[in-house]
Amino acid sequence: MTTKVRIMARAMWSGAIGFGMVNIPVKLYTATDNKNTSFHLLHDKCKHRIKEVRWCPSCDRQIDWGEVERGYEYAKGRYVPLSDEDFEQLPLPSKNIVQVTAFVKLEEMDPIYFEKSYYLEPEKTGAHPYNLFVHALREKNMIGLGTVAIRTKERLCALRPVGDTLLLSTLLYPDEIKIDIDASPREAKISKQEMTMASNLIDMLAEEFEPEKYKDNYREALNKVIESKLEGAEIVEEEPRRAGRGEVLNLMDALNASLNNLKEGKKANAKPTKEEESEETAEEHDENETPKKARRKAASKSARKTGERSKASTETKRTTRKRATASKTTHKKTGTKKRGAA
Repeated sequence: MTTKVRIMARAMWSGAIGFGMVNIPVKLYTATDNKNTSFHLLHDKCKHRIKEVRWCPSCDRQIDWGEVERGYEYAKGRYVPLSDEDFEQLPLPSKNIVQVTAFVKLEEMDPIYFEKSYYLEPEKTGAHPYNLFVHALREKNMIGLGTVAIRTKERLCALRPVGDTLLLSTLLYPDEIKIDIDASPREAKISKQEMTMASNLIDMLAEEFEPEKYKDNYREALNKVIESKLEGAEIVEEEPRRAGRGEVLNLMDALNASLNNLKEGKKANAKPTKEEESEETAEEHDENETPKKARRKAASKSARKTGERSKASTETKRTTRKRATASKTTHKKTGTKKRGAA
């Protein structure tokens, strides 16, 4: 697995972790990077980039960012304006501190609650308590829950050790989840055979998670199209992969077909036996021989085959003579018997 070099960007938040009576000064950084291909908007006639201006219809003019502030619409067309100072003066204890209020097991939290990931780095004065906190979480196999105010929202967050880093994941509040995660599964009539085949299919596909195996096919295809356009080459459209439309009539047929495909795939990817390896080695040895040695070997094989054919021909002739002699002897005996009877 490749080691990723961490590039320290500008911190998006500075504060402290409150852990009992201990305060750990830290800085917050984004832990993920969006690799999506970005585009600008062009005018389709002249192919020039268009400008999106901030226009005030009341003043009938363009305005700068310095003239912009936020407003909450409490009625149609009526707003309560809020300035940057209003946000800075919010009476929030979590504005400059992540106060850990509880510790829970990671498996107790459904992944649907996790929103975005950041990582925390300690200030020089907080290196020792930071390391103590990370090691304690790993030793107890637990994560810390707290709140943090980032930009314009106080967020529930989880602190957990990942590698040598303390990760802060913002969490969604329960009223932000649209589904009932505690609801019981829907009732369904499932036969024992269907459940067995579905379980076997899952077992055959079960493996350890290796993120390096997966890639963004859409992004790669899009980059190829861009490169082709830059080079003026013709864009060749690949045949899209479609789901099979064979004679699969029901769920059982689909499960059975899936299992058979997986078995065939595993056979194709299976390691060769010792006999197959020795045959492949012999073939490779033959390919690596010099032309002169190869001709001698071929001549020797040909001579052996000729000798084997000659030997077989001799055996055949001997067998034919024996049969002829036996046939003559039988005819003589038969003639003697007939004369004796007369």
